[in-house]
Amino acid sequence: MHRELARKNHNFSLDMSRLEKSRIYSSTIREIFFRYYEPGLNQFEFSREEIVDIGRNLGLSAKNCGDVIYSYRFRRPLPQEIRETQPPDLEWIIELAGRGVYRFSLERVNRIVPNMSLVEIKIPDSTPEIVEKYSSGDEQALLAKIRYNRLIDIFLGITAYSLQNHLRTTVREIGQIEIDEVYVGLNQRGSQFIVPVQAKSGSDQISVVQTKQDLAYCTEKFPELVCRPVSAQFIDNNLISIFELTISDSEVRIVEEKHYKLVTAQEISDMDLEHYRADY
Repeated sequence: MHRELARKNHNFSLDMSRLEKSRIYSSTIREIFFRYYEPGLNQFEFSREEIVDIGRNLGLSAKNCGDVIYSYRFRRPLPQEIRETQPPDLEWIIELAGRGVYRFSLERVNRIVPNMSLVEIKIPDSTPEIVEKYSSGDEQALLAKIRYNRLIDIFLGITAYSLQNHLRTTVREIGQIEIDEVYVGLNQRGSQFIVPVQAKSGSDQISVVQTKQDLAYCTEKFPELVCRPVSAQFIDNNLISIFELTISDSEVRIVEEKHYKLVTAQEISDMDLEHYRADY
C-alpha cells in the first residue's frame, strides 16, 4: 500500500513538473513574440540570447532554452495568443535566420502528415533481431529500420548508400542545421543523387522548415547532384510513412508518399504478391 501511494505521488510530481515546464515554455515564447509583433508584420527576427534571458527570469535553465525553440518548431503548437494573430490560411513558423538568430515568419498552412487512406506495402523485415530487441522506438530506431530494409532504395528507385548520420553543419543565410542522415545514390542511367533524410517519431511532425533547410544545404554543398529530400515517420512500430518532398511556388509539396509495413516473409500472401505484380 505504501509503495502504491509512493508511486502515485511520484507520478503526480512528474505531471506537475511537466505542467510547470509547459507553462514556462509557453510564457517564454509568448514574451519573445509580443516583444516584436505588430499588426501587419509578416516576419521578424530574434536572438537565442533573448530566449535565454527570458527563460532565466522564468526559472528555466540555459540548457533548456534551446529546447523551447525546438519544441515550437517541431513538437507543439504555438500558444493560442500567438495563433490568434494569424491571418486566414497562414500560420507562424520559426525558422533559422543565421547563427543564433531565428525568424518568426507567416507561411501558408502546409502540414505534412501521413495520409491514412494509403495502401500498406508489405516488405520482408530485414531488421536484425538484436537491433529490434534493443530499439527504443525513437528517430534512431526509425533510421535503423530504413537503413537495414533499404527503404530509400525501394522508395526512390535508386541504389543508395548512407553517407553520414547526425550531420551538423552551417548553411549561408540560415546558420547551423542538423540532418538525421544523408544518403548518396545513383540510378541505372548513372545520374547521381544526394538524399537528406529527416526522421520523426511519436508526436513530432514532419517540418516544412527542415525541408527548406535540407534543400538549401544540398544546393550549397552538392550543386552537381540531384537533391531528393525525404522525410519518414513511424505510424506504428513496423509501419513507416515515407515522403519525397520538394518546393514549388515557395511551398513544400509532396512528390510521393508510400507506407511500408515491415512483416515476416510468411505474412506476405500469394494475394499480396498478385496485387503487387499487377501494379508492376
